[in-house]
Amino acid sequence: MHIMEGFLPPIWCLFWYILSIPVIAYGIIRIKKVTEETPESKSLLAVSGAFMFVLSSLKIPSVTGSCSHPTGNGLGAAIFGPAVAAVLATIVLLFQAILLAHGGLTTLGANVFSMGIIGPLVAWGVYKGFTKSGISAAIAIFFAAFLGDLFTYVTTSFQLAMAFPEPTFQAALTTFLGIFAITQIPLAIAEGLLTVVIWDQLTKYKPRLLEKLNALKISSSSKKSSEVSGDS
Repeated sequence: MHIMEGFLPPIWCLFWYILSIPVIAYGIIRIKKVTEETPESKSLLAVSGAFMFVLSSLKIPSVTGSCSHPTGNGLGAAIFGPAVAAVLATIVLLFQAILLAHGGLTTLGANVFSMGIIGPLVAWGVYKGFTKSGISAAIAIFFAAFLGDLFTYVTTSFQLAMAFPEPTFQAALTTFLGIFAITQIPLAIAEGLLTVVIWDQLTKYKPRLLEKLNALKISSSSKKSSEVSGDS
């Protein structure tokens, strides 16, 4: 998903920066509010960011100008919402561009838009929609992670096709989507399964905190159990 440094024309670099900056600014406000209201959530915020950093660093060569890898954006989006996940993704992508030559500074706005905004927005919408429909949180988090990952790559395909519409935009988009779909679907499924494992541990040890963050509804018996285990 990471579009490499210097790959996009300057006008498209500027365009994606302009779209991404307001979301990041709102996300910073959201983080301040969440950490003030729920100070004990800071460790969970760090875990979500670290999860995103590790998974999105596992890159596999893909189409020219980009790469394939898990994104890790579904977990943070389901717990904290898409705006907070956008800030986490921005930090992750900035460090990866500087320290790992993974992505770039000129393409940071575009990469934030795909992995930090659209991916988490889809993941959050799927998670909330599934849980409100009565579907279990475990199944909801799987599809949130799976689709959040996949739609990150769909967005990257659109970004590349818009920047390089050769011979036509439709033809370029078909090419990018086709290549990304083949490489990304297995990775998205693997990310969904891994996220379920992490989620299962979080719901065992921090159910009350997840409930405070409006990410999980727990039964009365589970609340008593979490009180005994010392969950905050």
